[in-house]
Amino acid sequence: MQNERIFKMSFSSVYPHYIAKAEKKNRTKEEVDTIISWLTGYNTEELKQIIDTKVNFEDFFGQAPQINPNVTKITGVICGYQVEEIEDKLMQQIRYLDKLIDELAKGKAMEKILRS
Repeated sequence: MQNERIFKMSFSSVYPHYIAKAEKKNRTKEEVDTIISWLTGYNTEELKQIIDTKVNFEDFFGQAPQINPNVTKITGVICGYQVEEIEDKLMQQIRYLDKLIDELAKGKAMEKILRS
C-alpha cells in the first residue's frame, strides 16, 4: 500500500524538494533537470509540461521517452534499500532518481552521476 501511495504522488510535488536538496549544497536546478533528462529521456519542454500538469510518478516513468540503458550502473543504498535489488520496476526507477539527486547533493561530479 505504501508503494501505491508513492506511485500516485505527483512528480511536481516532489520536484521542488529535489531542487532544494541540490541548491542547499550549491548545485543547480539545471543539474537536477539534466539528471532527470538523462534518466528518463524527457527534454526541457516535456519536463515543464509534466510539472505543470501534475503527472503522478507512475505516469511520469510509464510515459518516459527512454529510460537510460545505463541505469543498471546505478548501485548503492537509498532509503535503506539497495537500488539494484528493488524488485518493483517502478519503485526501482523512483529510487534511481532519488539516488542520482542524492549523489548530486553529495558533490559528485556530473560525469560520474551520469555514468559517463
